[in-house]
Amino acid sequence: MAQREETDDAQERERFADRVLRIAEDAVYWSIAVLLLVGSIVLVIAQVNALRQLGSTSTTHVMLELLDGLLLIFIFVELLYAVRTSLRSRELVAEPFLIVGILACIKEIVVVSVDAAKLLDKGPQFAHAIVQVGVLGGLVLVLATAIYVLRLQRRGADHICDRPDET
Repeated sequence: MAQREETDDAQERERFADRVLRIAEDAVYWSIAVLLLVGSIVLVIAQVNALRQLGSTSTTHVMLELLDGLLLIFIFVELLYAVRTSLRSRELVAEPFLIVGILACIKEIVVVSVDAAKLLDKGPQFAHAIVQVGVLGGLVLVLATAIYVLRLQRRGADHICDRPDET
């Protein structure tokens, strides 16, 4: 009987520790979500201000900065989605992070491509920029393939779960 009470006490302590850690984990996730949301709002305001400067700066520069900022906003929003999904499902989902990787690569491709256009007469530097664009493009394909495989895997698991019992 004493051993059973000790087991019950141990289980109660484990449940209490689990509740405390879950609350702490949720607090951290909510803090991250708030910071990402505030960061997204600040970035949107910064992009509006960049558009206002369209008349005083070269159009190419402003559009590059605008595209760069918009892709950064997409990254923030996708990370916010990942945090929200983690809060809801209580597990870390890989797909939003793969999408963030694709967006980061595309952002870098845009920046490097514009810089490469200025390096046309500088052979080795231009070649380095082109290789960098190629590697980033390859990384986009790898990440997109990973997302495709994850979706196929999830679709297959959902399909298997939906099958009626064969009795």
